[in-house]
Amino acid sequence: MNRVLWALWMAMAMPAAWAQGSASTASTVYRCPGPPVLYTDSISPAEAKERNCRTIEGAPITIVQTAKPAPRAGNSPAAGAREGRASDAKVDPATQRQRDADARRLLEAELQREETRLAELEREYNNGKPERHGDERNAQKYLDRVADMKSAIARKQQDIAAIRRELAKLQ
Repeated sequence: MNRVLWALWMAMAMPAAWAQGSASTASTVYRCPGPPVLYTDSISPAEAKERNCRTIEGAPITIVQTAKPAPRAGNSPAAGAREGRASDAKVDPATQRQRDADARRLLEAELQREETRLAELEREYNNGKPERHGDERNAQKYLDRVADMKSAIARKQQDIAAIRRELAKLQ
């Protein structure tokens, strides 16, 4: 898409450059392939050959300087620091300790809830032989429920392991 836009822009710019009667400069201009296509006169013939650049002869080149875009409000370092999002912003050690303590307390509470739920699931699972429900006259229905219970226990164990890893990072 960029090449199409570039070609369209060049097609519109060429007649304007010819109309201006701009004379070709004494230096050689090269067209180097790649995204983005590079038009330059600041490389040596050896560099041009190395990059597989072609010379542009007889075609006037118009150079358009663009202004550097101003940073958006949310992307400037000062804005990030004000909003607490800058990665290099300094945090007071006491504040960081408090945040770590809060995070640890939340993770420990979540770990305790998950371990309690895991114990309930394992008790209900009964080593792969849970009690049959009244609506499970069909053996397949019972086997499906047992398989679901087994996968729920495995997920809960993975969740607990993940919480423990997070807690270890805070220690």
